[in-house]
Amino acid sequence: MKRLAIALTMILLTGFAARAATVTDALGRTVTFDVPFSRIVSLYPAHTENLLTMGAGKRLIGVSRSDAESTTQARAVLGSRDGAERFLALSPDLVLIRPMHERAHPGIWETLRRQGVTVLALQPNTPEEMYAYWLALGRLSGREAEAETMVNDFRTGLADLQKRNKAIPHTEKPMVFFEAIHRYYRTFSPGSMPMLVLEAAGGINAVPDAPSRHGSNIADCGKERLLAAGHRIDAYVAQVGRMNAITRDEILNEPGFEAIRAVREGRVFLVDEALVSRPTPKLLDAARKLRGLLYNN
Repeated sequence: MKRLAIALTMILLTGFAARAATVTDALGRTVTFDVPFSRIVSLYPAHTENLLTMGAGKRLIGVSRSDAESTTQARAVLGSRDGAERFLALSPDLVLIRPMHERAHPGIWETLRRQGVTVLALQPNTPEEMYAYWLALGRLSGREAEAETMVNDFRTGLADLQKRNKAIPHTEKPMVFFEAIHRYYRTFSPGSMPMLVLEAAGGINAVPDAPSRHGSNIADCGKERLLAAGHRIDAYVAQVGRMNAITRDEILNEPGFEAIRAVREGRVFLVDEALVSRPTPKLLDAARKLRGLLYNN
């Protein structure tokens, strides 16, 4: 019997011979299955996008409200606040959520589990966890080969960007403040997906010592620390989306931000939150786009 084990902080994915597989989610719940799931509900846009990318769209019967406009096929639209009956009416065999959904609405997931529906909370926090997460989605949906291709293609694209970055002298790489939440002057923690994007784009984190908030991918910077570093910030990059509804003008006109060289020189760039924060292959697209902004090419 051939045994394959991929153990990471977020996911433990173990494959057994031919027909049996085990996946343990971010909260330690384990499911063993003989055949892939065929009626999947996804309540996180990254789950949805990854399943569609690996060709599992026909197995996807329900999506979150955030996904409703981005999917090309009519699917049921659900949310974690909907009652269990709404989910059960679709006869799903797998519901994919995030840990935050589990913590916020535990009752509905327990009801679904009692009715025989598998519910898994998945969310990678680092690039290595992301690769295992893709492989887990591939195993769950019967798209293992496609998931492996996603991982290999991403690694190849990332290596290409890293090779190009090595050709640039360190002194010529721009110092970048990457804003996560403008209201609280928060950035991203080292090792997070957005910082992977920044590094792949050839930028240097201007505040690498900003402490992570509760082990998340968000880090506290604070206005005082940000302004103190302002003289060496070559570019100010902010994610924009639901988490950070900010405009370029708001950043340019923020009181005190004239101390930031990038703001004074107008080198303020907005990037789509969906591109830089979600664990999907589009992280490479975000890195290429950001590289073009940072290096004017």
